Amino acid sequence: MSFRIPSRKKTAISSSAKSLTAMILLSGAATQASADVLIGETSHTQLSMYGLLDAGILYQNKVSADGEEKVGLESSGLTPTILGFKGSRALDNGMDAFFNLEAHFDLDTGMFHSTGDASKDSDDGSGTVLFRRQANLGVSGDWGTVIIGRQYGPGLLAHLGTEPRVFKEQFSNVYAWAYSQYFSSINASTTTDGRNANNDVGIFFKNAVQYRNSMNGLDFGVMYSFGGQEGSQKEGDVIAIGAAFNTGPVTLSASYQNMRDQQTAEDIISSWGIGAAYNAGDLDFKTHYLTTENNDANGAQVLDLESVSAGVDWQWNEKNSATVAYYINKDKAPGKSVETKSLVLSNEYTIGESTIVYAQLAHVDADEMGVISQYATSIVASPAPAGETTTLVNIGFNFAF
Repeated sequence: MSFRIPSRKKTAISSSAKSLTAMILLSGAATQASADVLIGETSHTQLSMYGLLDAGILYQNKVSADGEEKVGLESSGLTPTILGFKGSRALDNGMDAFFNLEAHFDLDTGMFHSTGDASKDSDDGSGTVLFRRQANLGVSGDWGTVIIGRQYGPGLLAHLGTEPRVFKEQFSNVYAWAYSQYFSSINASTTTDGRNANNDVGIFFKNAVQYRNSMNGLDFGVMYSFGGQEGSQKEGDVIAIGAAFNTGPVTLSASYQNMRDQQTAEDIISSWGIGAAYNAGDLDFKTHYLTTENNDANGAQVLDLESVSAGVDWQWNEKNSATVAYYINKDKAPGKSVETKSLVLSNEYTIGESTIVYAQLAHVDADEMGVISQYATSIVASPAPAGETTTLVNIGFNFAF
């Protein structure tokens, strides 16, 4: 679910976060391209492809309250498995046009990864999602960048440098972020549960226009997703803002997202977060705060997530980087007051260019709680059983090109 492209060598927080954003969002520009394969070039146009392949073994000592354990192949433990195509073309006045097409699939089966798009048939009748992660085009210049189409929202991007595990695909708060914004897209349009069809787990947005720029250490994005409903522009729309500011060893981040019901225009998801990080040589200290409120189509509160997390990365030699992170995720909605506490230990070993062997462990302590709370407070793709203490171990291999 996450979209982190792992760092292949030790970098400062500021350059790492900035380069990640550039590789993911603005990869169409030649000066911002990630490591990829050039498949075509003319005097004015470049076409290339790139990918991330990730698979490993996942052990979980409890998958249900009866204590059954499970061992299986896990696709995408460190990063998602993706295949992307991009292109850039020089324009007049020093500008560039670019496009991004990015698909997400599971390496264990070869099938497309399921999406968090609206349930039933697509609201606009366009069918099955092929390029779940990106299907957009844009223009960039000295004035900034404009991106049109299906794309990453600016909120999650802003916190890449401050989330304790950089929103890794397993054992990070990418799931608290995603699942706390998930149910509005799977709810049926015929109910009053609340529905926003432009939202794919609060990370990807369709029908969207985004402006991005970087200046004096500040990297920011502002995005609007059109509701496209008859009668009111507010029905079904999304507003998202994200910014990261770096000054020397310190990185600060902030985000805000608001989504409205596509029938009543009620605010059904309001989410904001702040984060901070400090680089001290081989150590990166990070802390992050996230709160997300879910309401139904009539404005009644369904979920009130509050997440506090902290961690430290240690580059203990040239090839090894270890992380310790701790998450406290609570649902404070009326009548609930439940939480999941998670401790994560991990190590990444670089065995060659763009190639990593990783090992990661999560110890999860979850209160008794309902399904929505169980998902929204989780740091793993398949939430640990409620009312139990669970240990998960994931060992895998990550290859990027």
